[in-house]
Amino acid sequence: MTSVMAALTVLLVLGALGAWVLNRASAVTDRLTDRSSPALIASLRLEKALLDQETGIRGYGLSGQLSYLEPYMRGVEEQESVVGVLRPLLDDDAAGQADLAAVLAAVERWQADIARPVARVEPGTLTAALVERVEAGKPQFDAVRAAAKTQQEHLEQARRTANRDLDEVEIRRNAIFGAIAVVILVLAALVFEGLRRGVTIPLERLSSDARSVSHGNFDHPIEANGPADLQQLALNVEGMRRRLLAELDFTLRARAKLDEQAEDLRRSNAELEQFAYVASHDLQEPLRKVASFCQLLQRRYSGQLDERADQYIEFAVDGANRMQALINDLLAFSRVGRTDGDHDTVDLERTFARVADTISFAVEESGATITHDPLPTLTANPTQMTTLFQNLLSNAVKFRDPEQAPHVHVSVTQDGDMWDFAVTDNGIGIAPEYADRVFVIFQRLHAKDSYPGTGIGLAMCKKIVEFHGGEIGVDPGHSPGTRITFTLPVSDGPDDGTDDETGDETGDKIDEGTQADPDAGSETGVDTGDDRDGGRK
Repeated sequence: MTSVMAALTVLLVLGALGAWVLNRASAVTDRLTDRSSPALIASLRLEKALLDQETGIRGYGLSGQLSYLEPYMRGVEEQESVVGVLRPLLDDDAAGQADLAAVLAAVERWQADIARPVARVEPGTLTAALVERVEAGKPQFDAVRAAAKTQQEHLEQARRTANRDLDEVEIRRNAIFGAIAVVILVLAALVFEGLRRGVTIPLERLSSDARSVSHGNFDHPIEANGPADLQQLALNVEGMRRRLLAELDFTLRARAKLDEQAEDLRRSNAELEQFAYVASHDLQEPLRKVASFCQLLQRRYSGQLDERADQYIEFAVDGANRMQALINDLLAFSRVGRTDGDHDTVDLERTFARVADTISFAVEESGATITHDPLPTLTANPTQMTTLFQNLLSNAVKFRDPEQAPHVHVSVTQDGDMWDFAVTDNGIGIAPEYADRVFVIFQRLHAKDSYPGTGIGLAMCKKIVEFHGGEIGVDPGHSPGTRITFTLPVSDGPDDGTDDETGDETGDKIDEGTQADPDAGSETGVDTGDDRDGGRK
């Protein structure tokens, strides 16, 4: 900084000298071009005018011809004109004014003694006395020439002095401006070096530290150096790094804790699913025996015992049947996404026809009408698609309005890479406050005597749809009746409308696998959507 200040001081001094020398050069140039040179030229013109006068007077005095007076008269006029120009040029030059006065005095003497008397002589009166006067005036005119010569020498000397002064000024000017250029170069070098050391290097260090942090080395500190502004910037970046480091540490600890909890949750879910599967599977055989023997007891001893005993037997048979249906549904629920997760091409038209045939008895009994839009072919699990449509359609028929025949319609539209499905009915409807609750497993708000079932149907539908990457819900704006909406991804594969026989066989197997013992008289296990009854109006 001291060097820069010193260089600036020298530059200011040189600048002042440069201004002075420019002003001096301008003054000398003005003196040379506006005074010395014009004065010398005017002096030469004056001498020529005097020579014209002398030539005219001499010619007229020797010949007596009037034509010789014309150069004299022009010379007099030129003299007056040149003197008018020369006097202002010599205002500041006392010696020049003295020389001009000497010239004019000598001219006046010559004109008074020789020129004017000769010019007044009448033409044609040439006399020896006139010729003698003209010849006698030669020494006086030589004095005029000598005065003019002296004047010209002095003016020439002044012009040479001005030229010399101008040369000296130019030398000084070149030296001063050369020094200014050198100082500017030195100052530029100092400024460049100062910027490099004070700005560029600290910025490079700051950038290097920031890159190290951005590449993952969050423990690398940001050093503050350089000017105050850069130090403040580095401190701000360091504060940001520490804040990010703290947030990262908190995030890592939270993520580790979340991963631990997620692992515990996965393990717990796996254990619960395994428990549900094992429990439901292991309970099948003893429960089937209980139901079968209760039914045998009812058939053989019905009417032989008292009315209370018959009622107890009926309660036992009904409980065993409902328990068996509940176990079957729980087993199917636990299998979703665990044992039957293979996807294949599924033609929903064929799936819908198979489901409609399965629930045809309930449709005929209720007088229901089921319609649908053209259904697409997509990639999904065939068994789960059958279960999904069977639960939704059987629920729409089951929860019907007693005062009118059920009408169910399945609509579908494509929205980007998703199919939007809707199952609409004119049944008893679902109140908006129960729109989420109906998809929770085992949720029943109506007595089982009003609408039979286990309360797993819509929960299974939700699990199936979410397993396939979609969403399901109740349309709260639809009334009267109910509209269940759900989405399924559009198939990435070819939509050829074919469905392999594996899906059909699997769908038939799920119907058979969830059927209770024939002797027990249980209803099908897939008809489990009674969780909707809690919100029906």
